[in-house]
Amino acid sequence: MDEAVALVQRALPAAAAPAPPLAAVPADTGQALVGQAPAMRALFRAIGRLAQVPLSVLITGETGTGKELVARALHRESPRAHKPFIALNTAAIPAELLESELFGHEAGAFTGATRRQPGRFEQADGGTLFLDEIGDMPAALQTRLLRVLAEGEFFRVGGRELIRVDVRVIAATHQPLEALVEQGRFRADLLHRLDVVRLRLPPLRERREDIPLLAARFLEDAARTLGLPPKRLSAAALERLRAHAWPGNVRELENVCWRLAALAPGETVGVADLAQALPAVAAAAAEDDDGWSRALGDWARRALAAGTPDLHAQARERFDRVLLEAALELHQGHRGEAAQALGLSRNTLTRKLGPSRARR
Repeated sequence: MDEAVALVQRALPAAAAPAPPLAAVPADTGQALVGQAPAMRALFRAIGRLAQVPLSVLITGETGTGKELVARALHRESPRAHKPFIALNTAAIPAELLESELFGHEAGAFTGATRRQPGRFEQADGGTLFLDEIGDMPAALQTRLLRVLAEGEFFRVGGRELIRVDVRVIAATHQPLEALVEQGRFRADLLHRLDVVRLRLPPLRERREDIPLLAARFLEDAARTLGLPPKRLSAAALERLRAHAWPGNVRELENVCWRLAALAPGETVGVADLAQALPAVAAAAAEDDDGWSRALGDWARRALAAGTPDLHAQARERFDRVLLEAALELHQGHRGEAAQALGLSRNTLTRKLGPSRARR
């Protein structure tokens, strides 16, 4: 008990400090799996547990969510970390070449095979083989892959020597494999072999609280790589990023940040800069403007029909109040920044706020 109490006392100062951004082990590219959303915290815990056991893992998630980064983190944290990590996108290799890519070939096995070539399984021996877009694998190769997963052995294309390997296979897909099984496009027994443990990566729209953290990381990486001054997002630009649907997920956000790092003229990225790098933001802003105008017109027509007196004065007062409150909220109550964003002087903003708010 004394040791436990001493341990807690030593841990208290660290617990009181602000928690650093969560990130999995960085990938070879220098990227990292970053996030603080509950779904990402659960994913990091799962990576920590699964890295130590040599089970097959199936990673699911939309395109651009970072499935390869999860696979690399699982490898880096595992006892296989000193062995190779080999990645292969099965959808990017023509079907007639994929068998040779996976299992290698002997000299003379086919036209152009002038020498023996080891495949990805041999290259990954003792380590990890990451098979991306596994749902696109041809049916004939699914049978061969099943045997390797079951027996740990195979023949090269055109070969007679039985090759034995010790490889942990991590597969990934953006497709619903169960639906492919029902359609006869994917083997059910292969799915069961791959799906010992399943990890789902949430799309970016389900972890919007991570957008500021990710954007800051990408802007920093881009500035360092391009040799440019670092840039930061204005509060208004950040709100626009949070509101975007992100069909391309984290990869789309990364591309946008690299464009901003290269093209935005100032150190602070505003909504206008963002609209150039992400056209959907400009379209959303135009739609918002139209919606605001329509709402104002509807309100004016109702008020005029009701015979509301001094309508112009009332509308102007409400307009100013909404605009000022929004600017102050966006800039955390900083009047100087709010006034600058609105194109007003600080004194004018204070006067428009009125005596009760001006004293704050």
